[in-house]
Amino acid sequence: MINKDILKGKWNQLKGEVKKRWGSLTDDDITKIEGQSDKLIGILQEKYGYSREKAEEEVDQFLGTSAR
Repeated sequence: MINKDILKGKWNQLKGEVKKRWGSLTDDDITKIEGQSDKLIGILQEKYGYSREKAEEEVDQFLGTSAR
């Protein structure tokens, strides 16, 4: 499951990685997310047409590789 504390605590460091991983996200999207996993999941659903489960899986996978 998503570790919300990792995303929030390391958001400034992870913003660049998020943009690399999901290139369709704009700077405005990144600002809106504010390190909140629910916001990231919602924006991924909107931008990429992911289901909630797919978006959660993407974020889990991203945190598993980037936030260690």
